[in-house]
This record gives sequence, C-alpha cells and structure tokens, in this order.
Amino acid sequence: MLTAIKSIAAQGHPERTSGQNTSDSAQVRALLQLRELILSGELAGGARIAELTLVQRLGVSRTPVRAALLRLEQEGLLEALPSGGYALKTFTERDISESIELRGTLEGLCARLAAERGAPTAVLAQARACLDAIDAFLQTPTLSDEAFSNYVRLNAQFHTLLSDMAGSAVIAKQLERVMSLPFASPSGFVLAQANSPAARDMLVVAQDQHRQVLEAIEQREGSRAESLMREHSRLAQRNLREVVSSRQPHLLPGVQLIHRTRQAG
Repeated sequence: MLTAIKSIAAQGHPERTSGQNTSDSAQVRALLQLRELILSGELAGGARIAELTLVQRLGVSRTPVRAALLRLEQEGLLEALPSGGYALKTFTERDISESIELRGTLEGLCARLAAERGAPTAVLAQARACLDAIDAFLQTPTLSDEAFSNYVRLNAQFHTLLSDMAGSAVIAKQLERVMSLPFASPSGFVLAQANSPAARDMLVVAQDQHRQVLEAIEQREGSRAESLMREHSRLAQRNLREVVSSRQPHLLPGVQLIHRTRQAG
C-alpha cells in the first residue's frame, strides 16, 4: 500500500525533486495569499495588478507569483490585459455562492451517473490510491507548505477522476467552464491559516466526504453519491463564509462591500 501511495503522489511528476516541491509550495502559498487579498478587497477591482508589487508584498520570487496569476486567470478571478499584466474582475458573494453551487450540482450528477452506469475499475483503483495518498498527508496535526501543496494537487486529481468515472464528455466540458468561475474550482481554497489545526480539520472533513462518495459509487447508490457530492461543495461555501466572518470589518473592506451587496439583494 505504501508503494501505491508514493506512486499516486508522484503521478505526473516522476522526477520530482525537493527543489520542485519547494517551488510548488511557493506557488500554492502565493495562490492562497492572493485569493485572500482579492477577498479582502485589498486589490481593487479593475485596477492593473503590478507583479513586482506582489513579489515584494508576498515575499516570494517572480516565478511563483507569475504561476499564481496565471492560475487565478484560469479560475476567473483575473483577466489578462491587452497591454500585458492582469486586472481583478469584480464579483459579489452571490456570484461566488452560485458558482460553487453550480460546480456541486454538476459533480453530483457525475457521481450519480458513475454509480448508476458503473465506473471503470481502473479509474476506481486510481481514485482509491489518490485518497490513500491524501490520508498519508493528513496524518500530522498541522500541514507543512509542501504537504498542503500535495493535498491541493491530489484533491484536484480526485475531482478529475470523478469526472472520468461518469464517462460523459458533455458534462466534463461544462465542468471545465464552471471551473473558470470565481472560487468554483475544487482547489480554489481560501484559508485564513493554511497550516493551522483548524485548516487541517476542515480538510479531514472533506476527505471523509471523498471516501463516502467513492463508497456510494462503488455500491451503485446513485442518489446517495449525488447528495454527498453536492454537500461536499457546500463545505467550500461554509469555509468561505467562516473566513469572511472571522475578519474584522475595518480590516477587510471588501467584506463590507459584499455584505452591503447581499443586503441590498
């Protein structure tokens, strides 16, 4: 079993070195920090984002900042400017909520179809190995940057495998579109402290949901698999609300704007 865990953890990166692990960790750390800056309103909507300013502010090199900016463009949080660089898109809390809900609906459909049609044996085996690898990273009370980076990668892999289990090119295409909406990606984490015990506990809950969904698919329980997957997406919504509510409003001007928008609606 240990061999299987090592294999799935290194999948796609057979020659991964400690230097590459460090680079991946720096990129994930930059992603987390940038998402929090966006959520806090500290990066103004529509304004050009200066790469050098972010390098100085985040305390990382240009390489992970560039990778993080590209990733955030793919997630629908930034838009590329014709003159070069990026600008922050504008969105409300309702936009985020609906985007996550839409992802949960589509992934729930994937889970139900996988259970009803019968998922390929090879894909199920990959999913089990993926979850075994995640379990290995969640053994410690808190997560290092490298461990959290690996969790993010493996979590994204599990969600991709879930789509593969459904065997639907139509749904897979729609899921790809949904992933480009604000904070809708399964890896679009917003954690106040990624290395805290509380953050690890949230990931443990998410991992338990992964296990239950996979079990429902294997037992051909379509309705249960769909319900569990939709609940899984709501965990992201709850976490986002907790991060927002944990901040002091005067330190988080973007939250005031979000709350006003919600109340006005």
